[in-house]
Parts: sequence; structure tokens; C-alpha cells
Amino acid sequence: MTYKTVLQVLDANQYQTDLAAAAELCAAANAHLSVLLVKVAAPPRFGDHAGLSVAWLDIQAAEFEQLEKAVEAVRTTLKDMGLSFDVAGEYTEPARADDLVGERARYADVTLIGTNMDPSLRARAIEGALFYSARPVLLANQRQSATLLPKRILLAWNSSLESTRSAREALDMMKNAEGVNVVLVDPTASRWNGDEPGADVATYLARHGINVTVDRLPSAGRGVEEVLNQRAMDTGADLIVIGAYGHMRLRERIFGGVTNAMIEAPIVPVLMVR
Repeated sequence: MTYKTVLQVLDANQYQTDLAAAAELCAAANAHLSVLLVKVAAPPRFGDHAGLSVAWLDIQAAEFEQLEKAVEAVRTTLKDMGLSFDVAGEYTEPARADDLVGERARYADVTLIGTNMDPSLRARAIEGALFYSARPVLLANQRQSATLLPKRILLAWNSSLESTRSAREALDMMKNAEGVNVVLVDPTASRWNGDEPGADVATYLARHGINVTVDRLPSAGRGVEEVLNQRAMDTGADLIVIGAYGHMRLRERIFGGVTNAMIEAPIVPVLMVR
């Protein structure tokens, strides 16, 4: 699909670098930038009850003030860039952050998650967007700027519902790309894959005018994410498109999984779809 509204989730404590990258992305794609600055409440400190109450109110007041200043600073910065934008701030308890992001993400085409965030907030923002918005998440990385106009795309394919949704979600981007590598790791012939794994999805994409190449790669003892990342580097991919959480979320958390590995250490920007 065409992305006309991008939600950028920012950590109110450290937002300048991610804001600049988001503004550049939206300017290139002629998209509206919707900024959500999140300030996570500090945990209460131990002490006598009366002293704790006064100190806690002072801490909250200081945190609210910091958030308000960050919102105004972002508005001022974006006004000078000539972008279509809106800015909002949310002060929240840690456990509520994923809900807030998910609710806001329902009114955007994609949620952009930067690299300069508190790790706990970043994890909650990603899960909130993936599980509570029915929208994709675009993960930036330190090495390469995220873009909505990639020239080369790697589509991770395993015939699952999640990979099917990811292919459909990224269809417009793949049409405009110079080339798309559909990558299957250790594929086997099956009811879902067919006798020639990857052939069916390649045919589907080709009918949309997409220049597609199918890569069937062995894992050779490596993790799937390692194979995908290496192939992305070998092909000069600007973006990896992948379905997220093909297994139960609890199982992914306990045993790891490709989704978590791609979230934690993306080699190139990643578009995740659930």
C-alpha cells in the first residue's frame, strides 16, 4: 500500500536524531509525519510515606515539564521544515506504553521505530504497534536510513499467513523497487510451498510487474535471521520485509525466534507485519 501517514514514536529523553531521520523519510515520500513523544514515569522511591508523597509529586511535575518542552521543541523544529505534521505527548506508566502506541498507530499507515530509545520503551512500542494496531512497523537501524522508497527489497518467505500479509503490505514498494529477492531458508516441498518452493509467490509478484528473484538458501547451522541478514547485505537490500511472530508470543519470548532476533539487531531497516 501507499504510506501517507507515518507515526514516529520518540523517547522524550532523547529524540533529536530519530526526529531528523523521520522528517527526511516523510519529506522523500511526501507523507504526513505524526509524532508521539513518550515520557515513561520514573518508578516511585522508597522512604517515609509523607516524604515520599511530596517527593513523588515533585518528580512527576518535573517529568511533565520535560515532556511539554520536548513537544514544543519538536513542533518548532518541524515548522521550519515545511512538512505536514502533528505532535502529541504522552506521560505513562511502563506497562501502559504498548497500549498507547497501539491505539495511536491505528490511525497511521506505518509506525516508525528509531534507534535512540530506552530499550524497554522501544520493545513496548514495537509490540504495541504489532499487536494492537493491525499496522506494520518499520524498524530503523544505526547503519542505514530507513526509507519508504527502497530500491532493493528482501522478502522473507515461508508460506505462513504472516509472510503472506507482509508481501501484500509491501506490494506497492516492491512494484517501485528495482528488484526483489524472495528468500526461503531450508525450504521443503509441501502443500503450502508447492513442489517448487517460492515459485507461487514469485508468480504472484511478477503479475504485479515486480522484478523478482527467488533465493532458496541453506541455513548450514546458522539462525534464519543470520541467513536473511547476510543475503540482504549481499544483494544491497535497502529493506527486509518479514512477517512477525509466527508462533505464540510467549514462546517467542522464552525461546527467542526470528522475530526477536530481527528486532534486536537489524542489519538493514526492517518492515514487520503481523
